[in-house]
Amino acid sequence: MSEAARQTTDIALFLDFDGTLVEIAPRPDAVQVDPGLVPALERLRERLGGALAIVTGRPVAVIDDFLKPARFDIAGLHGVERRVQGRLSGGRPEDHPDLRAGVERLHAETARYEAVLIEDKGASVAVHWRLAAPGDAQAAEAIVKAVASDLGAAYRLQLGKAVGEIVPADATKGHAIRAFLEAAPYAGRRAVFLGDDRTDEIAFASVNEDGGVSVRVGEGETVAGRRLADPAEVRALLAAWAEGAPIDPDALPTA
Repeated sequence: MSEAARQTTDIALFLDFDGTLVEIAPRPDAVQVDPGLVPALERLRERLGGALAIVTGRPVAVIDDFLKPARFDIAGLHGVERRVQGRLSGGRPEDHPDLRAGVERLHAETARYEAVLIEDKGASVAVHWRLAAPGDAQAAEAIVKAVASDLGAAYRLQLGKAVGEIVPADATKGHAIRAFLEAAPYAGRRAVFLGDDRTDEIAFASVNEDGGVSVRVGEGETVAGRRLADPAEVRALLAAWAEGAPIDPDALPTA
């Protein structure tokens, strides 16, 4: 099959990172990236004419470090940051003074709870309690809910798998995907989004509304139309697509 025949111009592929491309780790910095992932993503991006982006709650710089030396289009911090064709915008911590004060409060109020982790992302903040004892986990969840509530309507709380994240209210993965679709090489294509968590459900609903394909990775209730079992199955699918297999997201198992 020629390279031209292998290319496709009707799909724009959007991929969550944690729990989708890689397995979730006990600590955010302990994620392990499969050696074959980056080469597969690079080949698949070429096949899609560049229309492949990572859409994640992580900062762009952190994803770059995990996927180095490659540099992909990325919506980071649920869309607060966005890099398209090498141009990065958004995500300055100094634009969020109220949030910065909230981060200080989170550190102070969770310090007594062992194994509760604060992941300061600059323009957002996540509190992780995956490793904490049940009582400490409940306390951490209550604290992040209280801080988010006190920040008011400019911010919102996203609860995920043993994590609560405070983000700007207008930042969602759904908005980020729609922003990508407004410009080349994404414009005019059908969005396909793979994600695994409650924080991805907003994007699933947005993609569904726009006629795209939403794919839930793992178990759980979802509005996604399709489902894959785990990140290993995602990586196998992406590797197959990268090598020339038909890209037919409508053929994936229903959710």
